[in-house]
Amino acid sequence: MNTGRPCSIADALRIVGERWALLAIREISFGNRRFDEIARNTGASRDILTTRLRSLEAAGVITRRRYSDRPPRFEYHLTEAGRDLRMILNLLREWGDRWLADEPPVAAAHTCGHPLDLVFTCRHCGAEVRPEDIRLTVNSPDWELSGPTSS
Repeated sequence: MNTGRPCSIADALRIVGERWALLAIREISFGNRRFDEIARNTGASRDILTTRLRSLEAAGVITRRRYSDRPPRFEYHLTEAGRDLRMILNLLREWGDRWLADEPPVAAAHTCGHPLDLVFTCRHCGAEVRPEDIRLTVNSPDWELSGPTSS
């Protein structure tokens, strides 16, 4: 059975590559931590949202914290892994603002007060990194960029 190329992108998409998962993470990062808030703001059905929240919790992206004993109620909080996804969400927001929105529905600003304009920089030399500047090296045995080295 061909499982395809070993790939961290594919591994990440197994956890967060579904619309409702990323929208739940968005809401939790906005501070909407209760199930009803997340459901209302994402538009996800309760059963789908329950499934996504459980899978994100099992993957270590979010944690549940009880805020009421009677009836038992929980809030959802991002773990370190979940907080790291906020940059991905900001990149998706920027892409959507540029290519899909007439008027951006949410404005993002840096703590300095200026509008946020995300750029990648190389930690080594400090230069801005453009997509054409990235060079990939395949570390998986029996694979190269063009595909498997043997059939």
